[in-house]
Amino acid sequence: MDVLKKVPVREQDPKVRATNFEEVCLGYNEEEAKEEASRCINCKNPKCVAGCPVSINIPGFIKEVENGNHEEAAKIIAQSSALPAVCGRVCPQESQCEGQCIRGIKGEPISIGKLERFVADYSREHGFVPTAPEKTNGKKVAVIGSGPSGLTCAGDLAKMGYEVTIFEALHEPGGVLTYGIPEFRLPKEGVVQPEIDNVRKLGVKIETNVIIGKSVTIDELLDEEGFQAIFIGSGAGLPMFMGIPGENANGVFSANEYLTRSNLMKAFRSDYDTPILASKKVAVVGGGNVAMDAARTALRLGAEVHVVYRRSEAELPARAEEVHHAKEEGIIFNLLSNPIEILTDEKGWVNGMKCIKMELGEPDASGRRRPVEIEGSEFVIDVDTVIMSLGTSPNPLISNTTNGLDINKRKCIIAEESTGKTSKEGVYAGGDAVTGAATVILAMEAGRAGARGIDEYLSSKE
Repeated sequence: MDVLKKVPVREQDPKVRATNFEEVCLGYNEEEAKEEASRCINCKNPKCVAGCPVSINIPGFIKEVENGNHEEAAKIIAQSSALPAVCGRVCPQESQCEGQCIRGIKGEPISIGKLERFVADYSREHGFVPTAPEKTNGKKVAVIGSGPSGLTCAGDLAKMGYEVTIFEALHEPGGVLTYGIPEFRLPKEGVVQPEIDNVRKLGVKIETNVIIGKSVTIDELLDEEGFQAIFIGSGAGLPMFMGIPGENANGVFSANEYLTRSNLMKAFRSDYDTPILASKKVAVVGGGNVAMDAARTALRLGAEVHVVYRRSEAELPARAEEVHHAKEEGIIFNLLSNPIEILTDEKGWVNGMKCIKMELGEPDASGRRRPVEIEGSEFVIDVDTVIMSLGTSPNPLISNTTNGLDINKRKCIIAEESTGKTSKEGVYAGGDAVTGAATVILAMEAGRAGARGIDEYLSSKE
């Protein structure tokens, strides 16, 4: 065994997986996990913990994996994370815990994410479940949204003894875990639902089909329904567009709609009555993880897929693993290119996309070099579908229907980072509703902060 190199992770063959929605990465078995765990040097100052937004005791759980104590490893992770099987699959470990790993200075970092996934999957398969508190304190807290921030906040509050109800607008809980991330990256029945069930086992109630701002307002929950505090974790579900000619044509989707239709409504299955457009050639505009998800979904639905991104590969914001998988599967990357018009036929359907070539100039506010148009370099990509993956912002419904809740110019709720406290007494917020679209683990960190803030607030009123 070469201790400087990771134990390889088994994956589906690219040619096979490009035709199905089954999980790409197969994870470690018990023997592989033990071998990978043995690479950890258990350093005195574990920087990996500081690199984890929810501060999991990483050396602690890895040591238990090495010793074969998987239930103990699961208990250690559960102290900090309610969604280990999710985080092990979708967290950007390379820029967080693994990016800080001391082993990675002279070799490859420990596969912390894959080991977390192993522990979570082993726990699920062997029936390890979290224990609910013996009694509650009688205080009711409402959580808006059942995505990663809401589930984390609810789970932490339930462990503290609060009576928590989550209100979810859609008909299935899970938020972006259910509707946003494709099945081949995050299986819904096998991974997401069991994690949600674990939160329920802590005593959390989940009510679906409740749209806060329409079904009931924040003020009504506080004044009429008996809730003493509220956490808003409603995410950022409002898609952004470019504002170019032709963007309202038939065959133009937001990545949100495309992925929701495929994931939540099972449009990729022929036995479901929620069809999705049968495309032959698709352009996905954007370069983030959501763009990769939309592109790889369209590929599995039978299309030739182009990712159109205005910067170079070095600036792609998507995880390196997702870009690598997309390339392996046959996604075509049109880099340093930007759409300027969507072309249509006489019936208003997409039949092409006019782009212009770009070059990189001086760095902009984000620190990345600013793309500049090359005059006279226009060209047309022959496509029948365009998916815009340019980011999202919070839906303003909650802020528009809540008295005294301050938002910023991007329609994000203003909240304290350390506690989630908003301008309205008793109301806390976190995740994408506050920051705009970000990662699952950062939303979970905000959920934990919100739980601490609510506990401090309600404890001070005793």
